[in-house]
Amino acid sequence: MVMPTHIVAVGGIVEDEQGNILLVKTHHGGWVFPGGQVEAGENLMDALIREIKEESGIDVAVSKLIGVYSNTGIHKFYDGITDVPTKVMMDYVCNPVGGELATSEETSDSQWIVKEKVLDLVTAPAIRTRYKAYLEFVGEIKYMDYVTHPTFEIKLNRTV
Repeated sequence: MVMPTHIVAVGGIVEDEQGNILLVKTHHGGWVFPGGQVEAGENLMDALIREIKEESGIDVAVSKLIGVYSNTGIHKFYDGITDVPTKVMMDYVCNPVGGELATSEETSDSQWIVKEKVLDLVTAPAIRTRYKAYLEFVGEIKYMDYVTHPTFEIKLNRTV
């Protein structure tokens, strides 16, 4: 029996007191809300705080879980050789508590964007879908199963 391999990732929708959302511009994926993979031995909250700080320069406090997502499509990484396994992602609302906008090895820009203008910048279908779940959040956790390759397709969409 082969043990399953999954990538665990976290995403943070960081909203400031003026209703602006923190976005970062990645080299491969365009504008997104910050987040990334949880490292071995790292808890979800620490991973999210680390990823947001690394990608944007902003320090945050994690507030609440709003969505759990599975990207169950297996596809090739940017190198065209490596298989990308199933990814399980959890999105959280976060509050900024310090830091200053910065960039990183992964990001070429970071900005506070008016909440209503975020979808004008975010083009990746999965990120757009997850951001819309944030806009529609009324207290129930969203669960979605989707694939991103060859095209974006939602396979399951419900609240839990």
